[in-house]
Amino acid sequence: MQIKDVHITLLSVPWVEPPAFLAGFDWQREFLVLEVETSDGITGMGFLQPITGGVRTVAACLREQIIPRVLGRDATHIEALWKELYVANHMIGRMGVVLFAISALDMALWDALGKRAGLPLYRLWGAFRDEVPVYGSGCYRGLGGDGMVAKAQRYVAQGFKAIKMQVAHLHTLQQDVAHVRQMRDALGPDIEIMIDVNQGWTADEAIRAGRHFEELDIAWLEEPVPVDDVKGYRRVSRALRLPIAGGENHYTRWDMQPLVEAQAVSILQPDVMRGGLTELRKIAAMAEPWGIRIAPHLFPELMVHLLCSIPNGLMLEYMGWMDDLLVDPPLPRDGMLRPPEAPGHGLAFQPTVLADHQMSETA
Repeated sequence: MQIKDVHITLLSVPWVEPPAFLAGFDWQREFLVLEVETSDGITGMGFLQPITGGVRTVAACLREQIIPRVLGRDATHIEALWKELYVANHMIGRMGVVLFAISALDMALWDALGKRAGLPLYRLWGAFRDEVPVYGSGCYRGLGGDGMVAKAQRYVAQGFKAIKMQVAHLHTLQQDVAHVRQMRDALGPDIEIMIDVNQGWTADEAIRAGRHFEELDIAWLEEPVPVDDVKGYRRVSRALRLPIAGGENHYTRWDMQPLVEAQAVSILQPDVMRGGLTELRKIAAMAEPWGIRIAPHLFPELMVHLLCSIPNGLMLEYMGWMDDLLVDPPLPRDGMLRPPEAPGHGLAFQPTVLADHQMSETA
């Protein structure tokens, strides 16, 4: 099962419902789709969706630094290839673009191996459960208080038992507290509410707001301070009774290790674009002895395989960002998501999407 060829397709696709987390946000959805063709006729697929662009940069990294090193190699040697590519590229980046490129290849190799074995990934890894809870995300700060509540009520009407809303950046701390209180009053006591700060506060601001949120039975406070402020994370965690979540902007277990060892978070939210499936499984294993649970950032249609194969999986984040692009996407039902049973990750882009929305690798 040698790697015979690697194909890259870049996509630019209009949003069905553009995210309102920034004023004037008008970028299209951009994807990098990577296909690994093996010598025995199997094709594995990986994909990336950098929200603020950059797929051309990642494609260039793949063509120059990644693909030449893997052609002709054994496609089942996923661990070895990950480590080799990571070490070989230390000079130009242990995070960022290089990790995005490695992650796309890693996803595709696991998909190919699952197809070779005839098993969905969560069974290939040793299934722990058959379904996992999902929360409705995308109650964007740009919608304002009423708009966030309306979006959350749509999720609840679809059977979701939990939602996530945004604070900071666009509103004052007092307005944010009022919006969260408005959300709790609208949804009642039986719906879980998570709050995403997106690194928008100092530790002092997060503690001040968090003390108000404690009265509203909030499920977790996410990325309350800037990504590199481990001491700030620790201060917030020690000052509040709320669970603190973070990790979506961290790369690999080494970048997350300080958060774990400082006991600064209760929930880790790794992003599969920042290490691939190989690294996310390691992060989950690292977190388990500390009692830390895993709630990955985005990509529920892929992350469902991870959470259904580990004992410390918590919840998946759902926004419906890819439902219109995939062939038979897995969809939540009554607030739960089941993994596809097709071999590999079971995901495929619709042929019309691949044909009609390609973008050039040069601007």
